Amino acid sequence: MSNIQTATLGGGCFWCTEAVFQEVKGVEKVISGYAGGNVPGRPTYREICSGLTGHAEVIQIEYDANVISYEEILIIFMTTHDPTTLNRQGADRGTQYRSVIFYHNEDQKEVADTVLKELNPYYDDKIVTEVSPLPEFFEAEQEHQDYYQRNQTAGYCTFVIDPKLRKLRKLYADKLKGS
Repeated sequence: MSNIQTATLGGGCFWCTEAVFQEVKGVEKVISGYAGGNVPGRPTYREICSGLTGHAEVIQIEYDANVISYEEILIIFMTTHDPTTLNRQGADRGTQYRSVIFYHNEDQKEVADTVLKELNPYYDDKIVTEVSPLPEFFEAEQEHQDYYQRNQTAGYCTFVIDPKLRKLRKLYADKLKGS
C-alpha cells in the first residue's frame, strides 16, 4: 500500500531538478511549475523569466513515503544543486532561480530545518536555501514538462543537466529506479 506525499522544491532551472527526481526510486510524478510570487493570477514562463513576479521555478514531486522519505528527497535535492549561491545556479541568475524548499506542513518544515543544519558544515559557504510555507503552486506550460526526456541532445541538456545526472548516479545509485 502506497503512502503518497508531496514535496515542492526549487533548485534553479526546473528542467534540471525535474530530470534528477524523475530517476529517483519512489518518485511517482514530477511537475514543473512556479511558486512563491507576489503578483495575482497565474504567471507565464515569460513573466517568471523577467524576475519581476517573485516566483521561483520549482518542481512538485509526488513520492511514496514507504519507498523514500522526505529527508532523503531533501538530501538528494541539496546535493544535486548549489544551495550556497543566492538567486543563482550556474549561469542562471535571478530570484526565479533561488534555492527554496516550500513546505506543506510543520513536519516538513522541521525536517527541512534539520537537513539544512546537518548539511551546512559540508559546504565551504553558508547554505542560503529559503524554507517557506507553500503558497499557491502553478503548473508550468506543457513545453516545460518532461523537458530533459524530450530534449536530451539539446545543448542545455548536455552541458547542464547531464553532469547533474552523472553526479546523482554516482552518489545515489541505490536510490535510483532500476537499481
